[in-house]
Amino acid sequence: MRPVVYTLSDASAGVQTSSVYPPDNYVSPFNVALNVVVTGIVSYTIQYTFDDVFAKGYAPASGNWTNHPSMTAQTATKDSNIAYPVTGVRVQLLSGSGSIVFTAIQAGGGVA
Repeated sequence: MRPVVYTLSDASAGVQTSSVYPPDNYVSPFNVALNVVVTGIVSYTIQYTFDDVFAKGYAPASGNWTNHPSMTAQTATKDSNIAYPVTGVRVQLLSGSGSIVFTAIQAGGGVA
């Protein structure tokens, strides 16, 4: 699948949250690569959910989000992955006046 890229900047006025990236949880094996590139001074967290993000009336702000174990309250450029099916992934820029570029790429699902 094509990469999904979200850019967030300047959280000095409060937490910023990206849109929800809904990976295809029917792809097997399920693998999503995660990368955050930091510019300046920031703190960020990657989160995932098992909620039905396509449900009518679903509100991400009140969803059940879990912080990624190795990408919580990070301050530097970092990458990781999710190797089990989830229904949504997002990034939160927690603090700082810098910026982040979050990229998620799901393996599989394509035609060679």
